[in-house]
Amino acid sequence: MMEYRLKIVTPDRLAFDGLAERLIARTTTGDVCILARHTEYITPLAIGVVKVKAEGEWRTASCSGGTLVVTGGEATIITDAFEWSDEIDIERAHAAKEKAEERMKNNTTEFEFKLAELKLKRAINRIKTGSR
Repeated sequence: MMEYRLKIVTPDRLAFDGLAERLIARTTTGDVCILARHTEYITPLAIGVVKVKAEGEWRTASCSGGTLVVTGGEATIITDAFEWSDEIDIERAHAAKEKAEERMKNNTTEFEFKLAELKLKRAINRIKTGSR
């Protein structure tokens, strides 16, 4: 299968920089699969699972949203948080989930509620991804 360069960038690290055969990511309108020679493309990413096939092996990760850009035969994900499934601390994710649920019950403003809801979605995604 043909390969292309894939970079996955967060503010604090380069999570992936190498050749990939396939990328499956959750966008705000559904899942997308990127193969070599994909057309120029840009889309917002939703909180969800990202799958990368490189060197014949699949890796799964939790992605907190962001942007996917395909240009010049390369793909780049820019995101605030990206964790491979084997990097996820499940206990920490469960604690974050409980904390977010508590904040949603005890919110004082709409903004605080929405922020807690976002944190809850991220925690659930991390738990789901880390349990694979």
